[in-house]
Amino acid sequence: MSAAVGRRHTRLEAYDKVTGGARYATEYPADGVAYAWLVPATVARGTVAEVDTTAALAVDGVLAVLHHGNAPRLVPGVDAEVFRLQDPSVYFRGQAVALVVAQTSEAAREAAGLVRLRYDVQPHHTRLTAGDDGFYRPDHVNPSYPTDVLTGDFDAGFDAAEVRLDLTYRTPSYHNSPMEPHASTAQWRDGCLVVHDSSQGSGPVRDVLARLFGLPPESVRTISRHVGGGFGGKLYVKVQTVLAAMAARHVDRPVRLALTRQQTFGPVGYRTPTIQRIRLGADRDGRLVAVGHDALSQTSQMTEFAEQTAVYTRHMYAAPHLRSTHRVIRLDVPTPFWMRAPGFTPGSFALESALDELASACRVDPVELRLRNDTPVDPASGQPFTSRNLAACLTDGARRFDWAPRDPTPRARRSGRWLFGTGVAGCTYPARVRPAAASAAALPDGSFEVRINATDIGTGARTALWQVAVDALGAPPDRVRIEVGDSALPAADVAGGSMGLTSWSWAVLRACERLCDRLGAASGPVPAGGLLVEVSTEEEVAAQPTLPRFAYGAQFAEVRVDQETGEVRVLRQLGVFAVGRVVNPSTLRSQLIGGMTMGLSMALHEVGAFDHRYGTWANHDLAGYHVSSNADVPAVRAYWVPDADVAVNPLGIKGAGEIGMVGAAAAIANAVHHATGVRVRELPVTLDKLLVG
Repeated sequence: MSAAVGRRHTRLEAYDKVTGGARYATEYPADGVAYAWLVPATVARGTVAEVDTTAALAVDGVLAVLHHGNAPRLVPGVDAEVFRLQDPSVYFRGQAVALVVAQTSEAAREAAGLVRLRYDVQPHHTRLTAGDDGFYRPDHVNPSYPTDVLTGDFDAGFDAAEVRLDLTYRTPSYHNSPMEPHASTAQWRDGCLVVHDSSQGSGPVRDVLARLFGLPPESVRTISRHVGGGFGGKLYVKVQTVLAAMAARHVDRPVRLALTRQQTFGPVGYRTPTIQRIRLGADRDGRLVAVGHDALSQTSQMTEFAEQTAVYTRHMYAAPHLRSTHRVIRLDVPTPFWMRAPGFTPGSFALESALDELASACRVDPVELRLRNDTPVDPASGQPFTSRNLAACLTDGARRFDWAPRDPTPRARRSGRWLFGTGVAGCTYPARVRPAAASAAALPDGSFEVRINATDIGTGARTALWQVAVDALGAPPDRVRIEVGDSALPAADVAGGSMGLTSWSWAVLRACERLCDRLGAASGPVPAGGLLVEVSTEEEVAAQPTLPRFAYGAQFAEVRVDQETGEVRVLRQLGVFAVGRVVNPSTLRSQLIGGMTMGLSMALHEVGAFDHRYGTWANHDLAGYHVSSNADVPAVRAYWVPDADVAVNPLGIKGAGEIGMVGAAAAIANAVHHATGVRVRELPVTLDKLLVG
């Protein structure tokens, strides 16, 4: 029997998705369902002084209007982000300050527009500025990295370097914008809460809901069998989930709540804007002596979220003297949150752009400069990497991209009005593992069932886990079923941080191995009730030595720029990655190409245009916030090199959901510089920044 792992396989749920059989959070049938509509605050800071619900309650079909004066009480101290309708405070524009519940979605929406609110307005501060005196040093940066890291003597090393660069890069706010917005259907049954949720992890959602509503965890069940994307924005419980549960308890019937596209811009998280100072000291041959990376970002008045922007620089290139710092300022804005490859995406733009500038200053090829600064030892910890195939990615990528004939001179290639350029960037992302549990059952009919509370947010995780199970059981593929996305299943961590498949596959492997052992030791047929085993990897994961584990890659891009209008077109992107053992080449390629496309969107199009007068984004929809479409996306090619690493997990898997986006924007910005001679240090690269002088 041929191995399932490593072979292309169509997603198990593909037919259901294309025929509409796959149900999402607000599509599950429920008797007597009601609909909720959120009422957002229209001021950036203040308190709600008066709520008039008279007109809203008069709308036919309205069941209730909840606000801080009448909403069911939540248990305080659990999570400030979802502690809503409990007090009159307004911390940011768009915050939920009321909720209308009605028999139809149309009635709820109409009534929401009739809720009259009067505010005691206070002055607000929303602008991230480097010179602000409100910056402070957080205790850690997300999720648990040290705030600052220093090796060697950066100041002395930088001052003594033959070549020195001191540069500042800026990135704007970005929004996750998954196809399925944040949405939930909640219902209470005999004192128990059941929620169908658009979430990247139903287990943590269950736990927070239980605490908020004062319930034991076994009295809450959250289900997320199909999720229409998340990109980090649906990690952990969000406001619509809590409000749907609150409303369902109040009106004693199931309640659906789906946020509008506009309501997802900010209140449920976004990538913070950053200001990054990069200082590079090197010898004349481009070998780094000192690297400094100081990152500024914002958080809200409610919750501290410190983006791990400079962490990328701690592990990427060799330098005896390294300093990386993070400082945060509290503003009257929504709390930033995780977005695909958090920290590493904006951090890689700054560092990989600066390396391109260093290559120009030293007159060294940008690929060669990165190879000269490769290292088998983690610069931050001094420990050897479990595996490091950055050089393999760079060299294989350069070959596939036909990099060698490149003339390094900016503006050297042109055809008519068009200038052509190519760029490169390295990339990395941590290979993390978390404990998980899974069960495997043998049934009397000769089939098998594997169960784990993994979440497939569109990545193909369900199929990859099934492939692992098929091989571990040694069974015909059509005899193996898998169930995921339900907190009633064996516990597993969230789908995020490129640790989903890395963690879940380990648990599935062990459960299937244990079941095979039980079957081998048993005499006679499988009993009528089947044979079930459940295994947790908690002890194995805890016993792992603390070593630096990372995936790597190299991003290449070619652009053309109209020298008269500044129009930028990406002609091709090519990436080569080292992401551990490949389970399903089809879904892996999809993930990598998706990440590279998001990097293109970051480089040229996406920008959260914040109106500081009103404390909100002016382009809070997909008409104003441009995400790259088919017309923008060129030929995108993703490849990988052999990289199985059993020091990460027994299958050698590293995870690939994040790394495709890391470095992609830098490669494009570097290509634009090569084409035009103009260095853009603030994203996105727009024509006004190119038509200078």
